[in-house]
Amino acid sequence: MELTERTGLTTAPAPTAPAPTAPAANAPTRGTGTKDADGMAVASFILGLLGLLVLNVFLGPIAIALASVALWRGTARRGRAFLGLSLGIADLLVLVAFMQFDSTVSWNF
Repeated sequence: MELTERTGLTTAPAPTAPAPTAPAANAPTRGTGTKDADGMAVASFILGLLGLLVLNVFLGPIAIALASVALWRGTARRGRAFLGLSLGIADLLVLVAFMQFDSTVSWNF
C-alpha cells in the first residue's frame, strides 16, 4: 500500500521557476546614459584644462559642448562639468586676449 492510499493525501507537483530569458539585443542597459554623461563631464574638464596651454581655439569649444551635453543629460559630476564649461570659456577668453595683444589669429611667446 502506498503512502497516499493510507493517508489520503495527495502531493502536488513542485512549482517550477520560469526559464530565464536573455535580454533583447536592442534593449538599453540601465545607467549607460549617466555613465556617458559622467565621462563627458570629465573629458570637458580635461580638454578645458589642456586648452589653456595649447590649441585653445579647438579645445575650448569642444569643452563647452561636452560640458553642456553632460549637464543636459544629468551627470552625477555636475561640479566637474561646470569646471569644464568655465575652463572652455576661459580658453576662448585667453585666445581673444592674446589675439588683441599680438594682433593675429594665433598667439606666440
